Amino acid sequence: MAYRRSWQFGFLPARLRRAIAVDRRLTRVVLIAALFMTVVFMLRPSEQHLPETPFSEEAFDEESFSARSPPASSHPGTGHPESSRPASSRPEIRFRASSFDWTSVTQRYPVSSIRPLPTALSATGRPTQLPPVQHAFTGYVHDATTRRRQRAVRDAFVRSWDSYKKYAWLQDELTPVSGGGKTTFGGWAATLVDSLDTLWIMDLTDEFHDAAAAAAQLDWANTTETAANVFETTIRYLGGLLGAYDLSREPALLEKAQELGNMLYMAFDTPNRMPGFWMNFDDAKNGRQTAGTHDPSASPCSLSLEFTRLALLTGDAKFYDAVDRITDFLERTQSQSKLPGIWPKLINFKDQTVGEESSFTMGALADSLYEYLPKMSALLGGRVQLPGYEKMYRAAMATAKEHLLLRPMVSKDDKEGRDVLFIGDAYVNSGSVERVPDGQHLSCFAGGMFGLGGKLFDIPDHVAIGERLARGCAWAYNAFPTGLMPEIFTIAACESIDGPCPEKRGKEDGGKKLKKGFKGVRDPRYILRPEAIESIFLLYRMTGKEDLRDLAWRMFESVMKATKTPLGYSAIADVTVEGETTKTDSMESFFLAETLKYFYLIFSPPDLISLDEFVLNTEAHPFRRAK
Repeated sequence: MAYRRSWQFGFLPARLRRAIAVDRRLTRVVLIAALFMTVVFMLRPSEQHLPETPFSEEAFDEESFSARSPPASSHPGTGHPESSRPASSRPEIRFRASSFDWTSVTQRYPVSSIRPLPTALSATGRPTQLPPVQHAFTGYVHDATTRRRQRAVRDAFVRSWDSYKKYAWLQDELTPVSGGGKTTFGGWAATLVDSLDTLWIMDLTDEFHDAAAAAAQLDWANTTETAANVFETTIRYLGGLLGAYDLSREPALLEKAQELGNMLYMAFDTPNRMPGFWMNFDDAKNGRQTAGTHDPSASPCSLSLEFTRLALLTGDAKFYDAVDRITDFLERTQSQSKLPGIWPKLINFKDQTVGEESSFTMGALADSLYEYLPKMSALLGGRVQLPGYEKMYRAAMATAKEHLLLRPMVSKDDKEGRDVLFIGDAYVNSGSVERVPDGQHLSCFAGGMFGLGGKLFDIPDHVAIGERLARGCAWAYNAFPTGLMPEIFTIAACESIDGPCPEKRGKEDGGKKLKKGFKGVRDPRYILRPEAIESIFLLYRMTGKEDLRDLAWRMFESVMKATKTPLGYSAIADVTVEGETTKTDSMESFFLAETLKYFYLIFSPPDLISLDEFVLNTEAHPFRRAK
């Protein structure tokens, strides 16, 4: 970056740099001048910065926080944030090639022609103008309470990041109870790469440069694993590098992303160009890959955002071509499943059929397939021909509205839960559709999805549904003693999402009294998931309703209280317990990449990562929308 090289006389002409190198007298003059300017700068009046304070149990009293917001000499996400460390002392962010070049491998099943990236396709020859997504925040005031809350989230992130640096640097995850780290996704420093854009957004400039310098040196061939999870590697690593590049414009990050993209592109080298769930390195090198016959639908069908953004940034259309063929498959089969409009949890990608499976969900195994339908439209800025993604989105949400949306039976005195919704599952048996009233923390993303689709495609009803879904997840957090939602629970559901709904008594579950609206808890864990705060944040940005930020703060306090460890924050075994929780010694990378990022953004000014400028991938990495 220019401002770093300037400390090394990089801004001077080459002839003068050579003169400085050989002429000691001139060097002394330059040093004296530099010393004089330093003294002048130090004597210049400046804002007094308060010291950093670590997050503590006192955080639950808002008054205990400093009212000072993080430094904002430039808008985070649009320029280089201010640093307390001289540029000359920062590590250089320099790309280093991996020890194996995947472009040297000859593909066994190459495509005959590469599809070009979409261009202006409207009748006027200009890109279709998509409507605004964000609420018009006129007269927004970043008041003292909001600043304190924002700072509390930032302190929680810094506390976790400092422990990661000390105990698990360059490992995938910190173990927040026992200390040390562990390998979960290839051993390529998942938490580090996943956190890059969060560091930038929070103005943690020095930490960003340290992490980015390390990320640019990663060796994708240096792993003890024999295969890579294509989906997780794409959303965490490729998405993390692309998001960090879109904010910082550090060239080395894009080079490292393209190198990883070239590796992942080899997963598409199958007879029908459908990737498998795993990319086995030896099979990829020797042309032995095939698509799966029972793979999660979300896996191959949630690569589109990252590969398309990589294609847009590099100009290499092969990445877009790869995922666009999956989009063709989705369009072709959408009405062929046992529940037309949505695809089953598991798909036979090898034979490209969807009619065998009977289980349907927008939770685990399928979630981000649906999430990416409106997000691809947003990313491409209206370049894609309609119907395309909009048609698929409308058809999928119509089926979901009929068969998957659930309203819990709550007490008539429960004002917060009276009009909320959840996404459940469905099972098709002998042609009849059976609703399965199981709610999942994972499916809480659906509030944001409905809201975004409603905004982009002018469907006001979907924005309203999105808000009800988001509020449903906040209500579920508040329904348990820890203030946190379990992984999977069963709802006492009304017959319809609107209209009368008789009140029923709450039921016992393992001797524990459940709030009215719940039948049971199938998986009582909370693993630091982000989906609930994700939808609360998105609906706040879309509607401007301030009470959503109060719900977010209540959720944040509960996360801090129930999951805190001496080193960071841990997943817990049971959200239904009173008092001390059992920590399971796990802090997945998405806690820093998503959960704390969304909490931070909801308490930040609305032009920080504006939804009209960025689209967030399923790991919360911000990609700039095409113009």
